Amino acid sequence: MTQSVSIADLMAQSGVAFGTSGARGLVSAMTDRVCFAYTAAFLQHLSAIEQFAPGVHVAIAGDLRPSSPRIMAACAAAVRHMGGDVDLCGFVPSPAVAAYGFARGIPSLMVTGSHIPDDRNGIKFNRIDGEVLKPDELAIRAQSVTLPDLFDGDGMLKDKLPAEPLVDVATAYIARYVDFFGGQALAGLKLGIYEHSAVGRDILVALVKALGGDAVSLGRSDRFIPVDTEAVRPQDQALAREWSAALKLDAILSTDGDSDRPLLADENGLWMRGDVLGMLSARALGIGAIATPVSCNSAVELSGLFATVRRTRIGSPFVIEAMNRLVAEGQESVCGYEANGGFLIATPVEAEGRILSALPTRDAVLPILSVLVDARRRGVTLSALQAQLPARYTFSERLENYPTAQSQALIAHLEQGTEAAILARLTAMFGALAGEADGIDRTDGLRIHFTGGDIIHLRPSGNAPELRCYTESDNAQRAATLNEQALKLVRDYTIAA
Repeated sequence: MTQSVSIADLMAQSGVAFGTSGARGLVSAMTDRVCFAYTAAFLQHLSAIEQFAPGVHVAIAGDLRPSSPRIMAACAAAVRHMGGDVDLCGFVPSPAVAAYGFARGIPSLMVTGSHIPDDRNGIKFNRIDGEVLKPDELAIRAQSVTLPDLFDGDGMLKDKLPAEPLVDVATAYIARYVDFFGGQALAGLKLGIYEHSAVGRDILVALVKALGGDAVSLGRSDRFIPVDTEAVRPQDQALAREWSAALKLDAILSTDGDSDRPLLADENGLWMRGDVLGMLSARALGIGAIATPVSCNSAVELSGLFATVRRTRIGSPFVIEAMNRLVAEGQESVCGYEANGGFLIATPVEAEGRILSALPTRDAVLPILSVLVDARRRGVTLSALQAQLPARYTFSERLENYPTAQSQALIAHLEQGTEAAILARLTAMFGALAGEADGIDRTDGLRIHFTGGDIIHLRPSGNAPELRCYTESDNAQRAATLNEQALKLVRDYTIAA
């Protein structure tokens, strides 16, 4: 017996909803029935815009969370139910399966919760020509789908479905960068690979070796570790310093769980901020126009390195939308980057007669390799390369288990009244930390500018019960201290009745 379900209703009932990077929720809520329904709705939407029809292949991959294989199987069942053929790509980076789909003009999806703990998971959807953007998400949410009688009372598939043969997407993904940078691009560099539970860990080791570098494997884990490139854990900071000192490494390379966001530490074991990595990568690749979220380091404007800088809301869909506009305006070289280090290129890049095709989805490999290659060509360390940028420093952290409704109520309270009243309230709240508030930016959350040059930016997370705090100052320690103090104030703050 079939059953028609509304995706909007299912999202409300399950709590598995769209955030900044696809649909995410608790693993317990991501039943086979929910994941099947969302995948069917995604393909129904693509059918309406003539990007899917029976017989079309759909690529599926996943990260190394324990729940990913089950969810991948549920998504594959939905593809077959909709008349499609499954290209099972196994456990590979999000950008690898996306690149495979884009190259073949087929949809793809990645089962991943990125950096969040493994009691949660998610699904990232890709059209044939790029990530799903906010209008696509609205269209998917508006679908109603007919579900077959395949599920038990707990919403799980009654029968185990036959496994698909694996499609190799790793070889082409590695070749993409070896062909562009050349087989000796990292020669002479001793590079640590912090593997933890990143799905792209073996690919990263293979890439370093293929580019002539000495790869040293570090910290491999069979247990999922929620490494957040935007809020690096203290233990990961300590490990990087210890490894660099003990092994005399030129750098340490790593990624988040689905390997679309990079982590790169310098020769001292200090992790580079994602927005700094983005700037340096854009310079190394000769990019002229940049799209980047409002939370990213203002050194991108102060440096004078780029002809055009377009600020956006936080999240790759907004960055991609801005990149698309820049391309439509006639910009010849366009990239985007985020504070989490995710780097996207909307136009081909040329260097020494070699061309790297566009990849308009977050990628961890390109910013890591481009910056390492640039430092080697210039004959400088990574710390010296960073020192060439204006002295502006960012820091980000989060209040975990801080309900989204509470975050939204706080922001709404702080934004009440005239601008003068808002600035007075913000000065009263943060004045002891940063002085007088003299400007606000509501592009995404509440970004507060202070007369002394400091910035405090508060924003509810789009995909987890967290409140993000971004700070910026002219001193790295100052940015970190300001962040810690601001989060303490927020945690203890009570909204007056």
